[in-house]
Amino acid sequence: MIYLKTDDEVELLREANLLVGKTLAELAKIIKPGVTTRQLDVLAETFIRDHGAVPTFKHFPNPYGEPFPASICTSVNEQVVHGIPNDVPLKNGDIVSIDCGTKLNGFCGDSCYTFAVGEISDAVKALLKTTKEALYKGIEQAIVGHRLGDISYAVQNHCESHGYGVVREFVGHGIGKDMHEDPQVPNFGKRGNGIMLKNGLCIAIEPMITLGRKEVYMQPDKWGIVTRDSKVAAHFEHTICVRKGKADILSSFKEIEDIIQEKSF
Repeated sequence: MIYLKTDDEVELLREANLLVGKTLAELAKIIKPGVTTRQLDVLAETFIRDHGAVPTFKHFPNPYGEPFPASICTSVNEQVVHGIPNDVPLKNGDIVSIDCGTKLNGFCGDSCYTFAVGEISDAVKALLKTTKEALYKGIEQAIVGHRLGDISYAVQNHCESHGYGVVREFVGHGIGKDMHEDPQVPNFGKRGNGIMLKNGLCIAIEPMITLGRKEVYMQPDKWGIVTRDSKVAAHFEHTICVRKGKADILSSFKEIEDIIQEKSF
C-alpha cells in the first residue's frame, strides 16, 4: 500500500530528516584516522536522543529476526551497506558510508553519506563523485507524471556509463511513519516503467555503487553486505517528496559538507 503524504506530514518528515543531516554533520567533525565506528555510533545515538528522537536502526530486525545492535550503519571500504560499528580504527585512505535513521514526532528520517578518511585515491574520489551525482540525477526524475523507472534508469545509466557496478539486491524505499514503506525504489530499471509518481509520494533514493562488479554477498554476522570482488563501494541517500516540476529534498547534506570543507583548510 502506497501512502501519499499531506503537506503537514511532509513537514514532519522534513524535521526528522534534517535531524539526520545534523547527526551526520556531528560525525563528520570527528571522522579521521584512528577513530572507531563504535565511537561514531555512540556519538550519533547520544545526539539523536538529545534532540528528542530515537534511532530507528537500533533493534531493527533483519530477515532472520535478529535485531541490529547499533544506531547507525557504518560500512567501510568494500562493505556496501549494513556494516555494524566496531572497535577497529579507521585508517587513512578508507571510506565509510554512514547510514542514519531517526524517528521524531512519529515520522522517520533516513539519509546516508560516504565519507573519506584522510586522503583517498583519485579512483575512489571519482566513485564518490559519480555516486552522489547519480543520486541527484535520480531526484531530478522524481516529479509528478514521471514513472518510478525514470528514477531507476537515471541512476543506473549515470553510474554504468562511468564503468561502475550498480548493486541489485538492495534498493531505496517509501518512507513515512514507518522507515520502510512501499514502493521499493531500485537503482536500475527502464524509463517509462513502474508506478506513476504522484504529488506527496515520499521516498528514499539511495544509489549503492561499486568500483568493480555489482555482485555482493552477506557477511557471517547476517548484516554486513560486501562486494564479491572486494572493491570499494559508495552509498548516498536522500529522502524526497515528489512534487510538480521539481522534487522537494527533505534531508540535507549542507551541514555535512560545510564541516568537510572546514576540515580541508
